[in-house]
Amino acid sequence: MTNIRFALSIDGQNVQAEESAWAINPATEQKIAEFPLASRQQLDEAVAAAKRAFVGWSVANISDRQELVKALGDAILENKEEFVQLLISEQGKGRAGAEWEIGGAIYWCHEIAKQSLEEEVVKREGDEEIVTRYTPIGVVGGITPWNFPLLLAIWKIAPALLAGNTMVLKPSPFTPLCTLRFGELANKILPPGVLNIVSGGNELGQWMTEHPDIGKISFTGSTSTGKRVMQSASVNLKRLTLELGGNDPAIVLPDADPKTIAKDLFWASFANSAQFCVACKRLYIHESIYDEVARELVAYAKTVKMGNGEDSSVDLGPLQNKMQYDKVKDLLQDCKDRGLNFLLGGDVESASGYFIPVTIIDNPPDDSRCVVEEAFGPVLPLLKYKDIDEAVARANDTEFGLAASVWGKDLTLAEKVARRIEAGTVWINHAHQFSPAIAFGGHKTSGLGIENSLHGLAEYSNMQTVLRKSHA
Repeated sequence: MTNIRFALSIDGQNVQAEESAWAINPATEQKIAEFPLASRQQLDEAVAAAKRAFVGWSVANISDRQELVKALGDAILENKEEFVQLLISEQGKGRAGAEWEIGGAIYWCHEIAKQSLEEEVVKREGDEEIVTRYTPIGVVGGITPWNFPLLLAIWKIAPALLAGNTMVLKPSPFTPLCTLRFGELANKILPPGVLNIVSGGNELGQWMTEHPDIGKISFTGSTSTGKRVMQSASVNLKRLTLELGGNDPAIVLPDADPKTIAKDLFWASFANSAQFCVACKRLYIHESIYDEVARELVAYAKTVKMGNGEDSSVDLGPLQNKMQYDKVKDLLQDCKDRGLNFLLGGDVESASGYFIPVTIIDNPPDDSRCVVEEAFGPVLPLLKYKDIDEAVARANDTEFGLAASVWGKDLTLAEKVARRIEAGTVWINHAHQFSPAIAFGGHKTSGLGIENSLHGLAEYSNMQTVLRKSHA
């Protein structure tokens, strides 16, 4: 694949840059392909193109915009295998995970294309009418992460364009290839300037958040970076959607069946090698079934294969980049230094690739780094509790509030517990269910605003109230 040269998408054209970098396969640490690093001038050109395109795109019939957003999904579908292979190579996912993500990107385009925001008639009485309507913001800047690079880009692109905005989107420099390839396909579908894809490093994101002609930033990434985005966006009071970090708890109630839930708990915790903002990262288990749940979870984990996603039998891949790999290795070393007990894993081999083994830690203290921090890697602490009030209090004892899950047979009790958890999404007896129709957003420092659903579509709009009264 190294002979392929990827391009920026600016004003409907494939554009190269003076500087470039190499995307790395995290399973092999080998170069995959070269990609361009956009300059400040190229970002300005992309924003200017989006600003020009906004004039026509914002007033186009909603049916026309819906048709073109659907066509973006069709383009991914027509090139599905190429995207799956590219995603395996640049992100490290196994085939099943890559197919899930690419299938999701197609589905999101097709389903978002069916949405619209209707005007609300507040009052219509005599000679007076009051209507609240939704109007596009302008140029939207999207900044996406490396864990689900194409799907999370589509989460932003589809509603932003449907609402009548134009867009400049920056993929992570760790995983730019799928998004750049998507931009090349989009150039053949959309009017020039409606969607611009620019790849680059952290400085490009900074330029975007400060740019005076970008009216909104939609960012997915860490809480620490989200705070900097919010600060930079203040220069022109940009609208913001921030989907940030999480330290997501799961609570296993005393009536849960350990054998029945073990598989689902494993994937709730370790899907995508736990590079998942909503992965279960703290698993609270009632003391009466703690040992049995731990035993079943470890037993199932031993059946899961980790390796290079090019092998179709592989379930879990490596961490995506060396920066994250080193962070998780440091976290594991801290666990060892504190004398914590590993039920599984903990030792990192020195072979090639950024592989961290599935690691399960036995009831560490609540102030341990592996409990307090978001590992964003396959490290899971099991935590024993005595009563439900205690479990809820410990689950809520964090600055984060992204997602959580509750597991048990008594659904009435499970729902009471779920409603006490301070998080934007709480699943009961399952995890990781998302939909273009389901609102998703964080509480506390896990984010600002909503993605998906009509609430998410409204995030890409301003509200305008028109009050009309006929002359006497």
